[in-house]
Amino acid sequence: MKLCALVVIGVNERGEKHFLAIEDGTRESTQSWREVLLKLKSRGMNGPELAIGDGAMGFWAALEEVFPETRQQRCWMHKTMNGAQLLAQIRPGES
Repeated sequence: MKLCALVVIGVNERGEKHFLAIEDGTRESTQSWREVLLKLKSRGMNGPELAIGDGAMGFWAALEEVFPETRQQRCWMHKTMNGAQLLAQIRPGES
C-alpha cells in the first residue's frame, strides 16, 4: 500500500492562506480525498468557490461528490511540468 500526504490550503477574500488539513491517504484515492473533504465539511467549512489541484483524479472525483458546486482548475505549474516531461519523452535531448 502506497501512502501519501493529502494537504488542503485555503485562501480567504483578503488573499491570506490558511492550512486546513493534512491527512494520510492511500495513493491519492477518491476514498482518501472524500474522507478529508467530509472532515472539513463536518468542521463547518462551506463549499469553496474554486479548487485548484494537481492531476490526481481521486481529488476531483471526491470534490464532485462532497462539494459539487465548486469550480475546478488544474494547477498551472503541474500542467506545465507534465507537458515538459511529455516533450522530453517524445524528443529526448531536445528539451
